[in-house]
Amino acid sequence: MAKIQNILKIQPTLGFTEFDILKNYQKSFESSELGRIHSLFPFSSIARKMGLKDSPLGRKGYFSAAGKIALMVLKSYTGLSDRHLIEHLNGNIHFQLFCGILIDPSHPVTNYKIVSAIRQELAEKLDMDAFQCILAEHWRPYLENLHVCMADATCYESYMRHPTGLKLLWESVEWLHRHLCKDCRILGVRRPRNKWGDVSRAYLAYSRKRRRKASRSRMLKRRLLNLLEKLLYQTGRLHADHKGQLEHTSDYHRRLSVIRKAFKQQKQLFAGRKDVRDRIVSIDRHYVRPIVRGKETKPVEFGAKVNNIQVDGISFIEHLSFDAFNEGIRLKECINLQQRLMRRKVTAVAADSIYASNANRKFCTEKGIATSFVRKGRAAKDEELRRILRSELSRERATRLEGSFGTHKQHYSLAKVRARNRKTEILWIFFGIHTSNAVLMAEKVKNRQIQAA
Repeated sequence: MAKIQNILKIQPTLGFTEFDILKNYQKSFESSELGRIHSLFPFSSIARKMGLKDSPLGRKGYFSAAGKIALMVLKSYTGLSDRHLIEHLNGNIHFQLFCGILIDPSHPVTNYKIVSAIRQELAEKLDMDAFQCILAEHWRPYLENLHVCMADATCYESYMRHPTGLKLLWESVEWLHRHLCKDCRILGVRRPRNKWGDVSRAYLAYSRKRRRKASRSRMLKRRLLNLLEKLLYQTGRLHADHKGQLEHTSDYHRRLSVIRKAFKQQKQLFAGRKDVRDRIVSIDRHYVRPIVRGKETKPVEFGAKVNNIQVDGISFIEHLSFDAFNEGIRLKECINLQQRLMRRKVTAVAADSIYASNANRKFCTEKGIATSFVRKGRAAKDEELRRILRSELSRERATRLEGSFGTHKQHYSLAKVRARNRKTEILWIFFGIHTSNAVLMAEKVKNRQIQAA
């Protein structure tokens, strides 16, 4: 018997008793929340759109094309780590039915890196617009108030240590020194002299202090900059003198170029420049930029900034970027996206004050769209009705849309995104948001069925 089998292929071969047990499990699965969520995702259509194909049993072939997408939804739904997700998958029949597989208890899956491999595979093929069109088509019959558009932006932070210039410089120095020593051992040459020992002891003593004077911080930063410049020069000379004798991966060269760029930026900041663009805050995640949000408890965040629209409580991604952007200029795109997904003309918009620019007000007036923006100019004849509408739109946006951000972060692993590169981080955010949507949709469908009965 195979270790893992597709449910559809093994049902005809099961004995009578075993087949009845499996049918009972399937019935209990269909009546559970997990089963209702499974019915709300058109996994096969999404897999075809992404160009995924079934593969023979192997490292990633345990799952069908639809099963790979289901596994990503299951990870967002449970919030488990990759290792714990595989452990629960081995022992939970509902999890297996969700992914369309059956695992032999005597031969459980032990390679938890399957989850990471599938995440990387899907991240390369993710098309957010096409994916959201399929979901909107599937969910539209259960949604109400398709003419009301709510828009707002938030930051889904990356899982990383709080960046400072000293930490960034130390990481660069430590990595360069380690690889310089390794290359010298391979070539059998003497390691170039530098101040590594003195600076490393000074950094260790500094990091142990609870209170750090600004003068000591600046002195240590100067020493780290000088050492980093020396290490970059020595590394470049070593590569030039022994060209062709050293084999480095593309990741090595990419990180080396990031360190060079970070060194230039930190040198400019040390000299007093304030307008340093595209500032690098992490060597590992060089694509992350500081997002200044102006919040009291967290003025700067580090991660992906996402502009969302919401229709009847269901969120869709309008724009996602790791660079800071002004969401206020994207109101037209929000309205156009909702009209394309819902196939209904938008007649009301709820958004906060950053969207209330003169250009957006003029656009909404020309299109006959009511807004939640504070009135400018003279009051209209029906000002009382407009005031009530603005108040209702503002209340709905503040409770439902802003509340959904907290739900995503607290319950769907988006408080700190633990993916390791740009594409998988986007995929992580995407599945977190739409898994949350599916849970809400399951409740909507259940309530409608109760009302119909």
